[in-house]
Amino acid sequence: MRNHFIAFVAIFMVALGFSQEEMAQSSSFTLDEAITFALENNYKAINANRDIVDAQKQKWETIATGLPQINGSVSYQNQLKQPVSVIPAEIFGGEPGTFVEVVFGQPQTVNATATLSQQIFDGSYIVGVQATKAFLQYSANNKEKTDIEVRKAVTESYGNVLLAQESVAILEKNKANLEKNLFETEKIYENGLGDEESVEQLQITLSSIENQLKNAIRLQDITLQMLNLNMGISVDSPTKLSEDLNDLAQKQIDLQLLEAEFNIENNVDFKLVENLNQQRYFEHKLAKSRALPTLNAFINYGSSAFADTFNFLNSDQQWFDSSILGFDLSIPIFSSGKRSASTARAKIALEKAKTQKLEAEEQIRLQLESAKSDYILAIEQYQTSQENLGLAERIENKNQIKYSEGIASSFELRQAQTQLYDAQKGYLQSMVEVINKKTNLETILNNE
Repeated sequence: MRNHFIAFVAIFMVALGFSQEEMAQSSSFTLDEAITFALENNYKAINANRDIVDAQKQKWETIATGLPQINGSVSYQNQLKQPVSVIPAEIFGGEPGTFVEVVFGQPQTVNATATLSQQIFDGSYIVGVQATKAFLQYSANNKEKTDIEVRKAVTESYGNVLLAQESVAILEKNKANLEKNLFETEKIYENGLGDEESVEQLQITLSSIENQLKNAIRLQDITLQMLNLNMGISVDSPTKLSEDLNDLAQKQIDLQLLEAEFNIENNVDFKLVENLNQQRYFEHKLAKSRALPTLNAFINYGSSAFADTFNFLNSDQQWFDSSILGFDLSIPIFSSGKRSASTARAKIALEKAKTQKLEAEEQIRLQLESAKSDYILAIEQYQTSQENLGLAERIENKNQIKYSEGIASSFELRQAQTQLYDAQKGYLQSMVEVINKKTNLETILNNE
């Protein structure tokens, strides 16, 4: 029974040992699932979470400097050669004008002291505590900025993987059709019913498609590795994508997004500029606070022992106690203009931050209009490329028929094929553009 229990525990621990990366390897991701996974596992997102924890610890570190502090110290001294003092001998009944050599104290000394200190007033401390809230908000906004960047990176890399996969599928289909055309044309030429140029034209087109296919296969691996990196898993993981490029592009068409209400305070770049203004405000306030006095209090308690040999641990060792209560008041009086110059510089930095905020507002509004225009253009190009692809397919099909009947030349067929291949590329790229441009617009709007 005991062996069965041990075996169960071992199996359970092995099961727990499966990492999220191993789960990712056996899973298929939609775009939303890939984004959710990345927000938890992306390397930058993980460190952004740590930055928030670090900011919380830094907040307490700042607050704690104004709370009671207790420090203890123990010192031991052994005077290997004690100093000698010379005093008048008449003190001890000697002759006037003569001196006696005297050694004061015992050679070995131990001092133990504990000191309690308390800050009573310090303007810089008050400002520092006030600034901690702004610093925490900055860390939170920086985390939000990181999440947005991760979301955007995953979306782009997800679309690029689908683009590469679709490109491989289309190029393989084109290659198969060309190989069939080339085989038939070679047979016609061998039977003396065609010309050599027709064969050569098809060979040129086939060679170009084969090179494009090889490159597309390489890009397929590279784009998948980039997606894995953005998701926070090993680049060699065989991650699967469960969405189709065309379906995903269709889902990304949302014209209502163009009419969405824009609140600039939701924009993360504006939030970070606001944080900069808060930082400059507190820096200015801190510079002014340095002209205020500081007051600190302390009380200590100590004990000292003296001996000719090291016997301080003996129970009969005599100790002498002491205690001090004190206050330290520091009043800035004259700094030759250093403090006023520092305050003036802090005020200039604050005014610059205010100007940067105004500039950022205008830039963000311009980015919004540009993103809307780009999104509309991407949708229009997607719809146009769909129509162009249909036309190119029909033209290529007609030329195939004409060529097989000897009505069209190989040059005309090659032109139609090249036009079709360009239309295919444009169609695939237009779908990726719809996905990416919508992401850009959503990033600026940042509506929850």
